[in-house]
Amino acid sequence: MELREIHASMVTVEVTDEKTGETFRRELPIDFYETANLLRLRGEDLNGNPSELVFLSDIGMDRLKGLMGKGPNEDPCGSHSKNP
Repeated sequence: MELREIHASMVTVEVTDEKTGETFRRELPIDFYETANLLRLRGEDLNGNPSELVFLSDIGMDRLKGLMGKGPNEDPCGSHSKNP
């Protein structure tokens, strides 16, 4: 089975302090969702309101540009030829 998406309701963040070199790990209640197109993090802001960050991959950005008509004028899969 090919993995097409990753989902978790808890993430572990690991950071290394630049000054001391000490590493810290924290588990955070953040909804994590990732595909080939994007990585999305959902949680709450300081007031308890829903908040999210979305990071597009290069593939996702190219697909979004194509949907908006700003992509290259070429058929990426070669199956939409104008000549039958």
